[in-house]
Amino acid sequence: MSGHSKWSTIKHKKARLDAKRGKNWSKLARNVTMAAKNGGNPEDNPRLRLAIDKAKADNMPKDTIEKAVKKGTGELAGEDFAEVVYEGYAAHGVAVMARALTDNRNRTAPEIKKIFERHGGNIGPSNCVGWMFSQKGVFTLNADEVSEDSLMEVALENGAEDVTSSASVREVTCAPEDYDTLKAALEAAQISVESSDITGIAANTITLDLNGAKKVLKMIEALEDQDDVESVSSNFDISDEVMAQLAE
Repeated sequence: MSGHSKWSTIKHKKARLDAKRGKNWSKLARNVTMAAKNGGNPEDNPRLRLAIDKAKADNMPKDTIEKAVKKGTGELAGEDFAEVVYEGYAAHGVAVMARALTDNRNRTAPEIKKIFERHGGNIGPSNCVGWMFSQKGVFTLNADEVSEDSLMEVALENGAEDVTSSASVREVTCAPEDYDTLKAALEAAQISVESSDITGIAANTITLDLNGAKKVLKMIEALEDQDDVESVSSNFDISDEVMAQLAE
């Protein structure tokens, strides 16, 4: 299990500020618009279905979602966004990929580079770390809310490739094409999911101590807070002991 998944679950429990929510809605709407370019019907467009699910999970208003879809299909005027992936290394050799949707690469690229450098990392050429990652459906759950046996019984019968656990978090991974089936099965079994997504998962991880984790997380959070960045993938891991210290 990646440290990124563990930390994302901790963050999910913390209350969002209104300003943060507004900023997140802007990113989610942009993601819906980009996905809708491949078709405005979520039943026929898995990427749009996922984008809408994420928007709804953050309580985005229905009319805002509908406007974002119409911008993607061309029914309403909107900005022309391009998807760009920035790759490089954080401190301690941790691999990082940041996926951005931008209407101005000349603005976004220098800002991303500055974040890498400010936090002791360096940005690299295309696929310098991308080869380490494969796309997976990822579900993170609070370990206190579901037993490992109960989770495995449902997950492995509905397309899951793996179920891993730490003291505080359980993580289920699957192939992207099995994401919807597994999501529906967990919902039917009334198993509460903290967060879910289709994202890049690294085959190997780098374990960090407390100081290393703090340094890398500052960079990850700075990237996630950048206006154009939609998602960040990384290959760091942190122990349950370090996780507990970070959560204090």
